[in-house]
Amino acid sequence: MQEHGLRARSKAQTALSVVRRNAHPLIGKATDHASLLDLIGEARFALLGEASHGTYDFYHERAEITKRLILDKGYSAIAVEADWSDAYRVNRYVRGVSDDTDANSALLGFKRFPAWMWRNTVVLDFVQWLREYNDSQPPRQKVGFYGIDLYSLVTSMEAVLAYLDKVDPAAAQRARYRYSCFDHFVEDTQAYGYAAAFGLSRTCEDEVVKQLVELTQRAGEYAQRDGRVQADEFFYAEQNARLVKNAEEYYRTMFRGRVSSWNLRDRHMVETVRALDAHLSRDGSPARIAVWAHNSHLGDASATDMGDAGEWNVGQLMREHYGRDAILVGFSTHRGTVTAASDWGGAPERKAVRPGLAGSYEELFHEVELERFLLLLRDKEQLAGPLKPPRLQRAIGVIYLPETERMSHYFRTQLTQQFDAMIHFDQTQALEPLEPGAAWVAEEIPETYPSGV
Repeated sequence: MQEHGLRARSKAQTALSVVRRNAHPLIGKATDHASLLDLIGEARFALLGEASHGTYDFYHERAEITKRLILDKGYSAIAVEADWSDAYRVNRYVRGVSDDTDANSALLGFKRFPAWMWRNTVVLDFVQWLREYNDSQPPRQKVGFYGIDLYSLVTSMEAVLAYLDKVDPAAAQRARYRYSCFDHFVEDTQAYGYAAAFGLSRTCEDEVVKQLVELTQRAGEYAQRDGRVQADEFFYAEQNARLVKNAEEYYRTMFRGRVSSWNLRDRHMVETVRALDAHLSRDGSPARIAVWAHNSHLGDASATDMGDAGEWNVGQLMREHYGRDAILVGFSTHRGTVTAASDWGGAPERKAVRPGLAGSYEELFHEVELERFLLLLRDKEQLAGPLKPPRLQRAIGVIYLPETERMSHYFRTQLTQQFDAMIHFDQTQALEPLEPGAAWVAEEIPETYPSGV
């Protein structure tokens, strides 16, 4: 027993020493991202994660990296873990073709829980920066902002109908008849999923598939019928129709278990990125896209407990399709504060993040004794051995439950296979919502946390 404990401590010390030797300190200078940009090189997809949906430091650093990708690497789009129709309102604003007068107005489409994911001070500043950057660019070089998630079934149906009302009223009438299949459920999409899954109501699968097929088949006709219809607007409508099809399936499968619905959702995200890639590359110049989503979506699932359970994710599927053209970057923190709810649909709260658990990457990175650092993982043989044994890794979503943290927020992963690079902030602060609410403002974290001294 004692010998086993000595071996474990020796391995831990080896891992710590090799991380210390390879860590690149981040000191707040313009050169901080040079090593990461070198790693990205000519890759066309930079997948930039987050270890929570409510940490200022992750959002801010990701925005700063994306600015460098736009300025130095010619990246042409940002694809985010948000609904297509809500994000497209931002896209219109940053490209200068909307009625919104400022970034705050452009973000008003994000009303569904958790609104703070996109209606926060960091995204506000980035959207305004992107609009100002685009104002100096010719139309074909303006950078777009797109959503890749699939929760917006109702708003996407409305967007399809609005498009068809303009270009083909007869087709709009057929679409309304097909989409009326959902009328009994108004906007309660989970109720539809429950009823369809358990045979309490007929499914709308045939209707949404027929609508997508018809819209896609008539693309050329619409372009000839009304030359004013831009390719971007048809693409927007087509993606909304595809989202409706995939969302219908998602809500129908969510009651069959987590694996089925998770896989369908991440497959949809990758389908959207690939469709966006094809759309933006149609002039012959390959698109370059930054993807913003949670670590659990962007880190390769095959290197985690998720993969063992049969789940795949965006990072894994992007690697399989694009190979080394996709760079996966994760984020982590040891302690601090985070914006999160206590239950689904709850108000945002500013919560204390507990120090990383023993045996976790968070604890290991804390022991490096650097406030912020970048760890490059791709093709690093000196890291492969010491970091090969799986360790715990924390994932905080829109809900954070510190009292059940080990069960609720940790899983095991092989870091060197999961990501190409990791950025660690030892202490982080909560993301500030644009409408924080009383629950967020009320909870103050003592300066002495977590010691209590």
